[in-house]
Amino acid sequence: MTTIQKVLMALMIGAGTNAQSAPPIVDTTIVLVHGALIDGSSWRGVYDVLTRDGYRVSIVQPPLTGLEEDVAATQRVIDQQDGPVILVGNSYGGSIITVAGSDPKVKALVYVAALQPDVGETSAEVAPPKKEAGNDLRPAKDGFIFLDPAKFATDVGADLPKATAEFMARSQMPILGAAFSTKLSVAAWHDKPSYVIIAAEDRELDPAIARRMANRAGSTVTVLKGSHLIHIPRPLAVARVIETAARAVK
Repeated sequence: MTTIQKVLMALMIGAGTNAQSAPPIVDTTIVLVHGALIDGSSWRGVYDVLTRDGYRVSIVQPPLTGLEEDVAATQRVIDQQDGPVILVGNSYGGSIITVAGSDPKVKALVYVAALQPDVGETSAEVAPPKKEAGNDLRPAKDGFIFLDPAKFATDVGADLPKATAEFMARSQMPILGAAFSTKLSVAAWHDKPSYVIIAAEDRELDPAIARRMANRAGSTVTVLKGSHLIHIPRPLAVARVIETAARAVK
């Protein structure tokens, strides 16, 4: 065998090895929806795991100006997808996906330390904030709500690195308070499979309330140790639940 032939053979073997190790192309798209006070960048760790595993992922940036507007922002992203969609929401994002999940493309819902209201319920009444966290909310003059930056880590991100929690506390995306008082017109979990991640150390959404909502919906429940923003410190565990939902609807 000549030197050139040996080089070509090595290239062919290398190409075959790379093809075998590459993640499979998955036709399901994961759409991630953030909750109040944070933005889509909070999903970066989960995004990295899912894309590494071969999934297409899109991230919604709800304006947090009202439930109707937030659902519309989610719908715009769903409309861009080809094929089945797994819709994922954190916190108030759970209310958003409960409505937007009625789209025919959506095949399953994943609630990550998230609200899971029923038709006619509001986000505020189905899961009022725990007292210690609710007292730390700071309304602005125009009806938007912030969380006291000094209490951000304690209330929603106790397991975040200190620098991360401080940055997020100072870069909050406030939510219009009226979004919490809007009644839902539809609850997609009645007709579609749902998966719930309960954060066992959640100080914002009482784990007992999250469990009752999940039981009512017949959701598949996973309990993870962590705080309300569980998807940030535990992206791999959260991504695995999302992937379970995706495989189940194939």
